Amino acid sequence: MQRYASFLPEEIVERLQRMAEVPLAVQLDMRTESITEDGEVTVTMFAGDKLNAVGSAHGGAVFSLADQAFALASNLGAEPQVALCASINYLRPGKGHLKAVARRTFESRNTSLYEVRVFEEDALIAIFQGTGYKLGRKRPEQ
Repeated sequence: MQRYASFLPEEIVERLQRMAEVPLAVQLDMRTESITEDGEVTVTMFAGDKLNAVGSAHGGAVFSLADQAFALASNLGAEPQVALCASINYLRPGKGHLKAVARRTFESRNTSLYEVRVFEEDALIAIFQGTGYKLGRKRPEQ
């Protein structure tokens, strides 16, 4: 994550580093390839050793890759975020090197919406949508 320090505050770089090193991401050998100044995050993973019984990338592995890209993208701001909701549509099977590209599509005071597109080479294999909830905001008095 050090290569992103030039445009991200140290606190955010540290948060992203912790997220990139969670045990599941390490076990699945996910790699954060890029984080752009406009908030696009790319995470990759080799799926060849994560196949299901019919020989394609396991849906749970594809979901986890997309979720990791969503987690990193939604935590580029000052307030940490957690997922409220996430869904995925599998469009075609993948078997090799997968790439998840996350982008924010909406943001309000308390929530955000992200779309993650998962590719194998240039073929779109899945579309993930995640809703983030911003932590740290005080709740209105009831």
